[in-house]
Amino acid sequence: MARIDPDSPVPKYFQLREILLDMIERDELVIGTAIPSERELCQRFGLSRMTVRQAVDHLVSEGRLQRVPGKGTFVARPKIEMALRLTSFSDEMRSRGMEPGSRDLDRRVVRASAYLARELGIRPGEEVHFIERLRTADAEPMCIERAHIPVSIAPDLGDHDLTGRSLYALLETRYGLVLDAGELTIDGGIADPGDADLLKLPRGGAVLLLQRRSFAGGVCAELGVSTYRADRYQLRTVLETPRRV
Repeated sequence: MARIDPDSPVPKYFQLREILLDMIERDELVIGTAIPSERELCQRFGLSRMTVRQAVDHLVSEGRLQRVPGKGTFVARPKIEMALRLTSFSDEMRSRGMEPGSRDLDRRVVRASAYLARELGIRPGEEVHFIERLRTADAEPMCIERAHIPVSIAPDLGDHDLTGRSLYALLETRYGLVLDAGELTIDGGIADPGDADLLKLPRGGAVLLLQRRSFAGGVCAELGVSTYRADRYQLRTVLETPRRV
């Protein structure tokens, strides 16, 4: 049985955090089941309740554990790793063995503001498709996508049903727009009440805010602003050492 090393320079709460993580990875603590109570963990590892609570708090904030009021603390489902690459939500979910879905929230044509025109590389006042959808994976709400696409490059886009369909696939097959480059900005934020309800988050729940400009042959084809559940997503990328010259 793993033990706490009182002589280690690593804080005791962090040692317990790593022990609990190892138990989760080895399925000693199974997803959806309750972890031992604070009292049990105190007795098992010879720790104070404050130290145990600090370790559990860290794992809750990291999304590895979930507190359910009146019931206890449970092992949370693993987060979905979001690869930092130009791919559709549908393709990303299918690559993970999950069934993507969508529900239209709003679809209309708007006039480009100065900001929107600048981002899309069009003139202010030009018509732009606005598409707002709730995206799901295995019927669980994951994110809200808000896409802006110039009407000039996809004239009848509003006539096409996107239920269970990739927007990027439609742009390619219908309009010949193959998205081959992009720019991505990521921020952390708090869900507004409306988004929190749609995503089944508590009011004030944390979200990841992604703004992406997608290009096809050097032309900006989409400005997308997406709100992802921070409790279900983590970002992963490969770090490379720049070459010295």
